[in-house]
Parts: sequence; C-alpha cells; structure tokens
Amino acid sequence: MTLTDIALPAAVLWDMDGTLVDTEPYWIAAEKRLVASFGRSWTDEQSLQLVGNDLEGSAAVLQAAGVAMPVAAIVERLTDEVIAQLAEHGVPFRPGAKELLASLRALGVKTAIVTMSRHRMAQRVVDAIDFDAFDAVLGGDDVERPKPFPDPYLAGAAALGVDIRDCVALEDSPTGLTSAVASGAASIGVEHLVPLAGIGAREVWKSLAGRTPDDLGRVWGAARSEDGA
Repeated sequence: MTLTDIALPAAVLWDMDGTLVDTEPYWIAAEKRLVASFGRSWTDEQSLQLVGNDLEGSAAVLQAAGVAMPVAAIVERLTDEVIAQLAEHGVPFRPGAKELLASLRALGVKTAIVTMSRHRMAQRVVDAIDFDAFDAVLGGDDVERPKPFPDPYLAGAAALGVDIRDCVALEDSPTGLTSAVASGAASIGVEHLVPLAGIGAREVWKSLAGRTPDDLGRVWGAARSEDGA
C-alpha cells in the first residue's frame, strides 16, 4: 500500500555533511585546531572554501596554509577529530532530514549516503540513527574520482541497483551539487553555509524542514518528463 499518489523515485542519494547532518562546524573546529598546532591561523572564510570538497584536496590546501603533514595523515587526523566530536556532542541532524528519511523508508524508497567523508565516519552517523535508514554507504575512500566528478553519485546508484535517472540527489555544496547534476540524478540543492544558485539544480530549497516524499517525487517527475521518459 502506498501513502502517496505521486510517483516516487526509485532511490534518494543523500550527501551527508551539511545535508543530512550539521557536521560542518565540527570540521571547521578540527581544521582550526590543526592549523593552530603549526603556529598558523585559519579563518571561517577559509573553511567555507573547502565545504563539499574531497578530503585529499582539502588536505593539500591545509598543507599550503602551513600544516607540515602528509596528505593521508591530515585526512585521518581531521576524521578522528570529527568522530570524537560526534561521540562527545552527538549527531546533529539537519532540520527535517531525519523525518524525510524516515518517511522515504516507510514508503520503500531506497536510500544511500554519498559523501566525501571517510566511510568509517559515515558509518558512525548511520549507526546513530534509530531505524534502518540506508541501503548503502559510500565514502570518499570508496570511489576513485571525488566530487565534483559524477562518479560518487553514479556509484551510489549502482550500489542500489537503480538507474541514476531514477534517483533524486540532495546536496548542500557547490562541489557536491556539480557532481550530482553531472551524474544525471534529479538534483536538489539544500542551502546551508554557501549559496547554490546557478549550478544546475532542479530546485534549491532553504531547508528540508516540512519536506515530504511527495516533494521529491514532484521534482523527479518533472525531470523525467523533460527527459522524455
């Protein structure tokens, strides 16, 4: 039995940091502490330039800012610090995200996390959800080419066994949204810390609060109609 009269996508692909959970402040704090440990300063504005980027690319930027560590070591150090903050402060879900996710699951829609964070961190977030929330979890270390390449979202659809054109993608960063759009998913921008205009999203929302599976179905249906499906 269906709870909606609107046709729904086969799957919804979720970015994690900034879209599903509000962990960006945790990353910013970790970056500041790391740079400060080398006697340098790091601003919020600099952190915002890294939102949505792959961790290796961000590590290279931090090296240029004075962090004298190998890229891999920087990535693992930042990941460890953010996981520690999750353990101390809890998992801060974005407004409406958990509710929308639960509604999708109740309707049998497949879901996957597609994030540039490490798989081990994404799994920590999934483990904090009190229902069976995701069919697949893809971290930045699970794909060869990161966002803004389409590979992560294509891999997410493949992991679920669905056509990318039958997916909706939810993203909060320009880098991630570029990846989602390039993949062919019906892409929705959910603004958080940075603007998303002009990147090609089907729609840009201010929040997921109050959003329902019907809203996703409407966007997906419009995309398929334009594609002639």
